[in-house]
Amino acid sequence: MNTSNQQSVLVTGASGFIGVHLVRLLVARGRTVSCLVRQTSHVKELLAAGARLVTGDVNDRAGVSRAIALSNARVVFHLAGLVRAMSPGEFMRVNAGGVEAVAAACTEQAERPVLLLVSSLAAAGPSGEAPKMESDPPLPVSDYGRSKFAGEQAAARYAGALPITIVRPCPVFGAGDRGMYEIFKAVARSGIHVVHGRGDWRISLIAVADLVECIVLAAENGERLMPDGPGRGIYFASAEDLSHVEIGVAIAHALGKRLPRVVRVPEGLMRVAGLCGDVLSRIRRHPGWVSSDKISELLAGSWTCSSAKARQQLDWSPAAPLADRLRDTAKWYLDARWL
Repeated sequence: MNTSNQQSVLVTGASGFIGVHLVRLLVARGRTVSCLVRQTSHVKELLAAGARLVTGDVNDRAGVSRAIALSNARVVFHLAGLVRAMSPGEFMRVNAGGVEAVAAACTEQAERPVLLLVSSLAAAGPSGEAPKMESDPPLPVSDYGRSKFAGEQAAARYAGALPITIVRPCPVFGAGDRGMYEIFKAVARSGIHVVHGRGDWRISLIAVADLVECIVLAAENGERLMPDGPGRGIYFASAEDLSHVEIGVAIAHALGKRLPRVVRVPEGLMRVAGLCGDVLSRIRRHPGWVSSDKISELLAGSWTCSSAKARQQLDWSPAAPLADRLRDTAKWYLDARWL
């Protein structure tokens, strides 16, 4: 696809961890970037990057349609979604309903844009021993994963009317990430790395800098979604696989620390922690990072995926080894005084 026709883009979920990195890359590539943001969004980094802001909500189809028209977007990058929620219905409302609204808004444009949907490995489900492939049937095991898969299904309903491509990232880390930060913090401050069970289940990881490159390439040159073609128009994004124990070791190396002491938590205790997290969320009326839903994912086995299709079709590959990316992340945490 000729990138000269894609100079104006709209990004939803731009104020999130991945969104900020994507916006910076797009601006650096010469795109005119508009961001659909809520009134409560943190937009300082987006403004500093040179993005234009449009206030709206991804579940408001008319508002999204206006944002696309105002931005004259040739590509809509849809990243907005919930990773934590108080209920399955809340996940579905945003992660599936938001895709429905954005896709429908795209069809209302005189010149329909490319829709690039950022989904999740959670939509595909755990991998078992062999890495997940795009053509494998999705088997999500959590409310979050089911809502992300429902979003993919919503997109598929518009595949005949729009050019749509889906990217399913594995767990993402990098500057500004608060998910992997908790592991970095434990290793840096106490020298402890907590794993569940034996810690030999494997997980695919990707640095956010590599992920956003994959997202842009998929929007420009990727296959387009087909409702009746298993895996067509979908790309997994992953760099390397590590066991849960190896993740702690790699982070210790990145921090320049001695090998961490591995603490193995039994499955039963993990499930109790999830239930406690649910109770605390209800008391606080705000979802926490620890929940029964998240524990269900952790205890489901290995979470690995193959990036072979993205490497072959998009000529994409991580620009640096995982160890270097972890060192860069550790340095950012230290420089930002998070550690």
